[in-house]
Amino acid sequence: MSLADVKYLPETPAHDPEIEAINDEAFGPGRFVLGAYKIREGGPHERSLSFVAVDGDIVVASVRMTRIAAGAGRALMLGPLAVRPAFKNLGIGRRLVAIALEAAAKAGVPAVMLVGDEPYYGPLGFKRIPRGQISMPRPVDLDRLLSHEIVPGAVARLVGEVCHADQARVAAHVAAMA
Repeated sequence: MSLADVKYLPETPAHDPEIEAINDEAFGPGRFVLGAYKIREGGPHERSLSFVAVDGDIVVASVRMTRIAAGAGRALMLGPLAVRPAFKNLGIGRRLVAIALEAAAKAGVPAVMLVGDEPYYGPLGFKRIPRGQISMPRPVDLDRLLSHEIVPGAVARLVGEVCHADQARVAAHVAAMA
């Protein structure tokens, strides 16, 4: 395998089974109890802003983006990002993140947040979100809440509990009907 053989493509429904297998391999069944997964249960991810890396016909890595809301703020949540073990430490994950951030900027997304390790994501443009500014629906290490600001001031608008953007719309609609 050569890195020249790896192609980066927009995610399609045909990739779903392989993406699920990669995420299961990388994170195991315990991933479903995490705060980020609770948010993802609230609605679909943005397939047009999610990408895969393929070697021939085999998906070797993927990254997904999900619309989120927190207070008046709107953003995307990056993740899961997963790379098959045989393809780790080759820069494929970092390339997928760069592609996803570029797509988000082109789509007019104000910010991207994630739950992850600052040593990995910091060089990719992510910074820690100030402690107490946002919370997750399940416990999370607050030092792992990171953001990449595309529009100045967008991260400051993310306040309170993070939820899937579809859930925020439902809550706003219910409140308007009351």
